[in-house]
Amino acid sequence: MRWIFYNVLFAVGFAFLLPRFLWRMRRRGGYRRDFLERLGFYGAAKRAALAEGGRVWIHAVSVGEWFIARALMAEMRRRSPAARFLVSVNTSTAHRLAAEQLAPPDALMYFPLDAPGVARRVLRRARPAALLLVECELWPNLLRRAWRAGIPLALVNGRISERSYRGYYRLRLFTRRILPLFRIICAQSEGDRQRLLALGAPPERCFTAGSAKYEIGAPDPERTAHLRHALMAAGWMPERPILLGGSTWPGEEELLLRLWMELRAEYPGLFLILAPRHAERRPEIERLLRERGAAAQWRSAVAGASPAASADIFVLDTTGELRHLYPLADVIFVGKSLTAHGGQNPVEPAACGRPVVVGPHMENFPVVMADLRAADAVRQVADYAGLKRAVTGLLADAGARAELGRRAAELVAAKAGALRRTADALFAAGVAPDQPPAVGGDWSSAGAKGTATVSSP
Repeated sequence: MRWIFYNVLFAVGFAFLLPRFLWRMRRRGGYRRDFLERLGFYGAAKRAALAEGGRVWIHAVSVGEWFIARALMAEMRRRSPAARFLVSVNTSTAHRLAAEQLAPPDALMYFPLDAPGVARRVLRRARPAALLLVECELWPNLLRRAWRAGIPLALVNGRISERSYRGYYRLRLFTRRILPLFRIICAQSEGDRQRLLALGAPPERCFTAGSAKYEIGAPDPERTAHLRHALMAAGWMPERPILLGGSTWPGEEELLLRLWMELRAEYPGLFLILAPRHAERRPEIERLLRERGAAAQWRSAVAGASPAASADIFVLDTTGELRHLYPLADVIFVGKSLTAHGGQNPVEPAACGRPVVVGPHMENFPVVMADLRAADAVRQVADYAGLKRAVTGLLADAGARAELGRRAAELVAAKAGALRRTADALFAAGVAPDQPPAVGGDWSSAGAKGTATVSSP
């Protein structure tokens, strides 16, 4: 009865959210493209790729999780060169980025809707050797059917915030049935582990591996050099300090533009880079720039290395280039932290040895932020006034910028190792096969059950 109740509730929730999905499809061309994959329907080429079966399926919700999945895939492939992967994502931005970086024999698809028929159809087509979920993605229908088909399940880089925990705790009737299906659960922190245990995770299969957010890899020097040329073509010169707003959300571009205008009297050469989190917000950014009378060059329009303009603002409207741009900045503001909640990844700029400023809302990165604050390797501000003070102070003091960046880079280097520990656990638990996985098995909803010892899920 509990699962009938879940499916009824899920259907009602999906119907309620359908107008939002349709609006996003209209607003975002990328979201509309391949939308039927979310229902388990694929084109001929994708069906042929999935028919090979035997891949390790890794689900990464968005761009940040994709970077973790990519690094974990590299570590697993280093140990087992014959390993093949199927990556699923939720967002069109992550799909576009993964499509650029994946190559056969690996495959890519959108994550399916967690409805019984869809989950059954996708599992029958993909026939994965294992299913790995990045962070905390608990989809009962998919997990139960995969477990019944004998597919090993793992949760990696597991994270559950206090806010999410309160919501999940009210649903522990479900979580205490779902979490024991995992062969291994790798939590980011001891706090995450304790919350997962309280929701029903088996203690003997849940351990703290550290945050894989620290395993982001260094920026590509060639791509950084290419971006340097693009900035020069837009009008920037090396002696001009750069204020960069990375992965900004609505309202934050306006505040950064206001800050840039106010600081120009003291720093007339100050160059502003805006990197909106969603490139499809270009019309909104263009309107904002027009209203402020500010001229900007857009990354997509700058190709050469010779100065073609004399702009003071550069807008990054491409995918996958931001982390390669960070090494060129003097001060970096990390978005979704001042006018929105959750925060974007502060590790990427920190790893580059650059001073990082964030707003008060960094709920998505509690472990990383605690580490950065403890090492005095970040400036966290409460509002626009605090942002202005922090940026002004850093621009005025090159020594303070260098010291803050040094502490940040040293922290990131010291915290590395989570992916190695995660891979150790996956191979030990038999989730990551040492040999090329066999294809086959019972893919019906009542197939051979997995190794978890639980009451019927």
